[in-house]
Amino acid sequence: MDALIEVRNLVRHYRGVKAVDGVSFALRRGSCFGLLGPNGAGKTTTVEMLEGINRPDSGSIHYKGEPLGRRFREEAGIMFQSTALQEFITVRETLQLFASLYPRTLPLEELVATCRLGEFLDRDARRLSGGQRQRLLLAIALVNDPEVIFLDEPTTGLDPQARRNLWDLMEAIRARGKTILLTTHYMEEAYILCDEIAIMDHGRIIAQGTPRQLLATHFNDVILQLPEADLGPAGAVLPEAGLVRNGVVEIATADVSGTVRGLLEAGAALERLRIRDRTLEDLFLELTGRELRA
Repeated sequence: MDALIEVRNLVRHYRGVKAVDGVSFALRRGSCFGLLGPNGAGKTTTVEMLEGINRPDSGSIHYKGEPLGRRFREEAGIMFQSTALQEFITVRETLQLFASLYPRTLPLEELVATCRLGEFLDRDARRLSGGQRQRLLLAIALVNDPEVIFLDEPTTGLDPQARRNLWDLMEAIRARGKTILLTTHYMEEAYILCDEIAIMDHGRIIAQGTPRQLLATHFNDVILQLPEADLGPAGAVLPEAGLVRNGVVEIATADVSGTVRGLLEAGAALERLRIRDRTLEDLFLELTGRELRA
């Protein structure tokens, strides 16, 4: 495996708690690696160690076969979940400011074209919409033409159109051979963008593989969806695999014909029945639980 970054047995304690507990993985060159997990799982701490912001208590991180150092800092790009920008300057001036911090940078015209900034290049950065601001932050992460790019929940808070526009930009960046580490709470985003996914919980990686591999390994069934109001008498005999969410009953079954037959015999109306494949969201909830975490 041609690994750009190798992580081995990372451990990090935080306020008496082992926030990261023996995490190991590798980022292949030119791939998009997704790190997923519920709040408090340890993924943010892990990413901050990879970015060189925090040091591990034990374990190692190697970039191109050597410990993180000046070479890594010059060749890495980071798009933080929240970034404060200099006020009272334009988008153009913001890019020029960040470009001045690196010995090697992409031409401004290329950054503008890649991240589609042309229409608001001379606008005050304070007056950008959410999607425009995220495109600017992505351009800042790319300003030094990095080998590896860290994207920390880049589409949080965006509307569906802006989110998909940012997906297109990320796909274009990966097509240029860049290596991406992505954290996200959007399972559809992870499924579409990531070549490999690691799911963390309680400081450990509990599942890892391609999205398709993970779903095939953990599930051999599908989900039947039916409005709860359509169950009728069948509600009294709802299978143990049944779950009600937002007024919709979801039944996990590997025997669609048998389950449908049972619902009909119990008096359910099936005109609005839907059948869907398992998703990464199903897997995420299956592995990490459904309880809300602070």
